[in-house]
Amino acid sequence: MEIDEAVRGCSDRRMRTKYANAVYVVQRAFALYPFEEVAFSFNGGKDSTVLLHLIRAGYYLYKKDSGDVAEMDAVKNCPLRTIYFESPCAFPEINSFTYETVSTYGLPLETIHSDFKSGLEGLLKEKPTKAIFIGTRIGDPNAVGQEQFSPSSPGWPPFMRVNPILDWSYRDVWSFLLTCKVKYCSLYDQGYTSIGSIHDTVPNALLSDSSTEKIFRPAYMLTDGRLERAGRTKKTNHNIEMNSVASNGMTSIEGEQTISRAASIIVVSDEMFGTTEDKLGAALCKKLHAIGWRVSHVAVVRNEIDSVSEEVERCKSMDDMVFILGGLGPLHSDVSLAGVAKAFGVRLAPDEEFEDYLSQLMGNNYTGDRNEMALLPEGITELLNHKRLPLPLIKCRNVITLAATNVDELDTEWDCLLDTQESGLVQAKPFVSKHLGTTLTDVQIAPVLAKLCLEFSDVYIGCHRISRAGPLVVNLTGKDNQRVEAAAEKLTSTFEGQFSQVDSCK
Repeated sequence: MEIDEAVRGCSDRRMRTKYANAVYVVQRAFALYPFEEVAFSFNGGKDSTVLLHLIRAGYYLYKKDSGDVAEMDAVKNCPLRTIYFESPCAFPEINSFTYETVSTYGLPLETIHSDFKSGLEGLLKEKPTKAIFIGTRIGDPNAVGQEQFSPSSPGWPPFMRVNPILDWSYRDVWSFLLTCKVKYCSLYDQGYTSIGSIHDTVPNALLSDSSTEKIFRPAYMLTDGRLERAGRTKKTNHNIEMNSVASNGMTSIEGEQTISRAASIIVVSDEMFGTTEDKLGAALCKKLHAIGWRVSHVAVVRNEIDSVSEEVERCKSMDDMVFILGGLGPLHSDVSLAGVAKAFGVRLAPDEEFEDYLSQLMGNNYTGDRNEMALLPEGITELLNHKRLPLPLIKCRNVITLAATNVDELDTEWDCLLDTQESGLVQAKPFVSKHLGTTLTDVQIAPVLAKLCLEFSDVYIGCHRISRAGPLVVNLTGKDNQRVEAAAEKLTSTFEGQFSQVDSCK
């Protein structure tokens, strides 16, 4: 069978793995349901074209394994009942390709001219249908919550949705089509990357030839599969969904200097069991302080999805930025990204760009499906690349997950974040601090500090003792050095000779 031979003979290990998993789903469906009660939803697009040939290969292998190969031609073409929802708004090229494909592979076609739900209701009344193959992929608007075998949604006609390519990326689709050298709709060679109706679909501008706006490169040349739907003209205004750091951005440098920004730090760790000690949280506080950001909240949470999710959900709406330290990797305890996904109400989905980085970094030194390490929160993830980093940092709206495991690595990641505009880390006017030590008692100093806080409301005034019997340290912090100095002068003049300047670490 030409499809099976083409894929198994290619050198792309990822493609072979994706193919094997998808064909297994197809074979499983034919084992579970009578052939005459299975249907295939075909729309002429690239995804359903891939699915057509996977069904052909899966059916051939299913029959071969069962020893039923008496009629090889029919087996190779898989005469599966095919459903096509024809719309007056469809591109003529889509219609032509659909009917041509159906004729080429001998597919018994049932054309439906109503909407998808009504059409299915009528179809299932006429002919018993227990399962329908659908070319849904993660990232599609209707993919949320679906698995490879998913019952139809409540309120819909009852049938099993079979999704063999659910975990395929844009790159996987084109890798398969080009490897197998099968025909696809001609629109994809004209710069269309995701095809809807004639009213909401245009060629993807990212494939435009720089010399002329009317010439576009083929769809398979799109390097970032996340931008597959950039040719859909009715798109959500991303500015509405931007986090407060990005949406509050000002063109004036002076304006940025005056804005007070706040961040939270979440440490995902076994520290509460006494097995680890957090040093990164304190180091990150100092770095944020140095660029004029206030740290409003620091939390240490257990390596549990719910614990991370609850903390992220609490912090992301309060602060301009949330930083997560720890819990990133392939281990069972690395749950940070799953927690972030849950906090935003999305699922984890394969990210082909991140997987490319993993492939370059790991080579063949991995077990299982490398795709599992490239599962990122769907629809909200931005990769922050930098030439000094082996892997990009992961930003989900206003939540950045850092991969550092020690202070030196944190130094590198932090420098890269500051050098990356997409991070949203606008450098504001730095804080200045003054630290004064005294042997006065709390009772003596408390009334004066209370009045000082009222008079200098723009200066943060905090206190701590080195020991219960040791000196008290008063910390004065603000962005106006003159105000900090004035507050310090007011305090020391009130208790003349009772204060001395100390280092910040004491």
